Amino acid sequence: MNTRALGLNIKAERNRKELSQEKLAELVSMSPTSINSIEKGKQIPNAINLYLIAKVLEVDINELFKGIEL
Repeated sequence: MNTRALGLNIKAERNRKELSQEKLAELVSMSPTSINSIEKGKQIPNAINLYLIAKVLEVDINELFKGIEL
């Protein structure tokens, strides 16, 4: 899986909602460092965290995988 593309999609949605990495991290009970690593494609969120990120960003989880071949 293209983790960089997933991270960029999360970052784009976070920016669309005008949230900082710190605020998103707070809302999903993660560290800002983890959010940063996910957005850079260095870390893959587990299923629960991916669900929470999508919920906070108010997008269907499938939108986070847009343009990614699985």
